[in-house]
Amino acid sequence: MRETIFATSSGAPPAAIAIVRLSGPGAFTIARGLVGDLPVPRRAALRALHDPRDGSVLDRAIVLVFPGPRTATGEDLVEFQVHGGRAVVLAVEACLAAQPGARHAEAGEFTRRALENGVIDLTEAEGLGDLLSAQTETQRRAALRVAEGGLRAQVDRWTDRLIDIAARIEAQLDFSDEDDVTSENSDEIVAVIAATAAEIARLLSAPPVERLYDGVRLVLAGPPNSGKSTLLNALAGREVAIVSAISGTTRDRIEVPVERGGIAYLLTDTAGLTDFPGDEIERIGIERAADAIASADIVVWLGDDAPSDPAHLRVHARADLPGRDALPSDRVLALSAKTGEGLDGLWEVIAQRARALLPQEDVLTTNRRQRGLLSACLEHLQAATGSDFLIVAEEVRGALKALDAVAGRSGIENVLDAIFSRFCIGK
Repeated sequence: MRETIFATSSGAPPAAIAIVRLSGPGAFTIARGLVGDLPVPRRAALRALHDPRDGSVLDRAIVLVFPGPRTATGEDLVEFQVHGGRAVVLAVEACLAAQPGARHAEAGEFTRRALENGVIDLTEAEGLGDLLSAQTETQRRAALRVAEGGLRAQVDRWTDRLIDIAARIEAQLDFSDEDDVTSENSDEIVAVIAATAAEIARLLSAPPVERLYDGVRLVLAGPPNSGKSTLLNALAGREVAIVSAISGTTRDRIEVPVERGGIAYLLTDTAGLTDFPGDEIERIGIERAADAIASADIVVWLGDDAPSDPAHLRVHARADLPGRDALPSDRVLALSAKTGEGLDGLWEVIAQRARALLPQEDVLTTNRRQRGLLSACLEHLQAATGSDFLIVAEEVRGALKALDAVAGRSGIENVLDAIFSRFCIGK
C-alpha cells in the first residue's frame, strides 16, 4: 500500500498559523487517532489534537477533511491548522511520524502525487515550480498562466485535433472498403496539419521563459576609465565594483542581479577594452569582456569612440566633467553616474529594449524541455505532407508522442525527479 505523507505546507515557523497536511490512503485513519471523530468533509471544525501514544494534548487546531479524488493530491487529505510556534509544529510532525504507514514528505511530493493522480499535468507542475520561485511581477504573471493550465489547454487542443486526423487516416488505411467509411481528402488533412504546425511555430518563436528568471543580460562596456564601474554601482544601488582613477581597475567580469520595474536584469561590468593591454591578466580580462558583450542582450557603450556594433546603446558618460556638458548628436542621452544625471532616463531606455526581449503578458511561455519536445512535434508535422497516408500517419503518431511528453503523459521519470527536486517540502 502507498505510504501516507505529511509536511508543514505553510511558511517556516514562527507564525500565527501553521498548516500541516496529511495525504494518502491512511490519512483519515491517522487523523482519527489524533482528533477522534472527523468533521464533515470540507467543513472546518475545532478539535483538540492528542498524541495517540500517551493521550497528551498537542494543540487545539482547525481540522479540514478532503476525501479523494477531488483534492489537491487526488488522494484523501487532511489539514491541521495549528498554532505556528516551532515547538507546536515539531510536536505535531513528530506525532505523525510515529504513526504506522506515515512518513515525512519529500520535496515536491504533494505536487508529484497530484501529477500522478491526474489532478494536474506536467506543464502545470512546472508552472507551479516557477510560481514558487518567482521574484518579480513579470515572473509571477508568466508562471501563473502556465500553472493555471494555459499551456495544458493549448497542448490538449493540438492533441485532440491530431487524434482526429490520425483516426481519419487509420480508418482510410484499414477500412476504406467498408461502405460507412468515406474517402478522405488528403489536401484537407494536410491543411489541418499545416495550421497546427504554424500555431506551434508561433509559440516557439516567442521569447523563452528562462529569460524572465535568468534576467536580461545587461553589459556595460567601453575603454578603460570610461565610468563603467561607477555606473554599475549606480544601477545596482550599492557599492559592487571598486572605483578608481587608476586605469584597468576592473580586470574581470563583475555580475550583479537587479530587479527594476518588475524585470530581472543581470548587470555585468567588464574590463576596459584597449588594443594595448598592459599585462597577461588585463589581456584575459579583455577577452572575457568580449565574450560578455557577444552574449549580452543589451550593451551600454560608454566610450567616446563608436562601438563595434551600432545596436549598442551609446550614452554620453561622465557628463559632470568639465567640457562634457554638451550632448553629442550620436548619443542616446547624457549620463553622470556620479551625480545621478540621466540614470532614470537610461533605465527607461533599457526597459523599452528589455520588454521587447521578454515574453508578452498575453502570450504563453515555454521552458527548454517543453521547447525541445514542441520542436520535435513541429518536425513531425512539417514532414507529414503529401498524399501518402502511410507516411502522414507515422508522422502524426510521432507528433502526438511528443505532445504527450510535453504534458507528462509518457515515461519520463528522470525529468520528473529533476523538476520536483526544486520544490519546497510540503508542496
